[in-house]
Amino acid sequence: MDDGIDEGAPIVQPTANYMMRTHCDPHEDMFALRAYGPLVRIGGDAATQLRVDYVWQAMGYDVVRRILGDHENFTTRPRWSSAQSIGEEPVPPNLVGQLSVYDPPEHTRLRGMLTSEFTARRIRRLEPAMQELIEDRIDEMVAEGPPADIQALFADPLGGGVLCELLGIPRDDRIEFIRRVRQNVDLSRGFRARAADSAAFNRYLNGLIVRQRKDPDEGFIGMLVREHGEDVTDEELKGVLTALILGGVETVAGMIGFGVLALLDHPDQRQLLLAGREEADRVVGELMRFLSPVQQPNPRLAVRDVVIDGHRIKAGDYVLCSILMANRDEALTPNANVLDVSRDGGSHVGFGHGIHYCIGAAIARTLLRMAYQSLWRRLPGLRLAVSAEEVKFRNAFIDCPDQLPVTW
Repeated sequence: MDDGIDEGAPIVQPTANYMMRTHCDPHEDMFALRAYGPLVRIGGDAATQLRVDYVWQAMGYDVVRRILGDHENFTTRPRWSSAQSIGEEPVPPNLVGQLSVYDPPEHTRLRGMLTSEFTARRIRRLEPAMQELIEDRIDEMVAEGPPADIQALFADPLGGGVLCELLGIPRDDRIEFIRRVRQNVDLSRGFRARAADSAAFNRYLNGLIVRQRKDPDEGFIGMLVREHGEDVTDEELKGVLTALILGGVETVAGMIGFGVLALLDHPDQRQLLLAGREEADRVVGELMRFLSPVQQPNPRLAVRDVVIDGHRIKAGDYVLCSILMANRDEALTPNANVLDVSRDGGSHVGFGHGIHYCIGAAIARTLLRMAYQSLWRRLPGLRLAVSAEEVKFRNAFIDCPDQLPVTW
């Protein structure tokens, strides 16, 4: 055994609740798990789902950032059989085009096609439509209440509406389109119901791609077709769209509602929202760090043996990276468990890190800033209509209020 390298870290059994939330904070059982160190081996449901005896759980900021940034030693591509070579398995047909499971050079090629639609110039072009959607949703909420469910009337439709605007989904299709997306990620629904919605969702995307191939418009899909033509297949287009939709609708909607909840919990933290764009951007950055609604990205699979934090992670081992706990680490910022919008958020990992850093991060930050600013500009007396303990969270792939009743 090499000096200083732990070859046999104990396997800790986490509680069933360790990935739950205590309101906006990590569960106390997650803090208890981190007491074992920034990188621990765990058993339990995560290992069972991946069909292995244990997985590594990374919770320290430095460890998480290193693993997420190391695409040479870790892959995000699923391994379907132990007989397959790690990182060299073909991408399954249902995941073709989804960047989150690609490694270079395929990842580099696909991501390069998409970056032109996520530039500052493109975002500025979207801002008028985004502001119109925001104002329309506030109008709808005001007409409904008070009290009103800000998650259902504002956050959910806004997250889906902006993505539809970006992709060029026809306006007449948007309500049904977003409904299908949301049902597809609702883990409280049965497998058969979700499978039926997934099939309908796929049929719609297939038809949309056919129409854009024939007559590309000015939206995201039309741009890809016009600029890359036969260099991008229909399967890749569908995968790109699926990843953007499933990764964008719920994450943005969840962060809008989650951010509103955190600001309602901390009324003294709202003054910077209306102080100017730079100040408001700082508020958004701190909310992303503090809340981290996407707790963990895709598991990383070690391609070869690698030593991290004194532990040897063996080839074939899975590593789960807790974005939430990394962003609550004192190694990133002092008093990390306190929401402080005046702080410089630094290099938090709320949008990930490395080659799989969220491609839509700039659009998300812009929308969040505009949404929070518009809400408190028009409804300065916004407050919860129920006790904080009565706010329930959604059973979905990201952490998000299920209902958020407010008054003003």
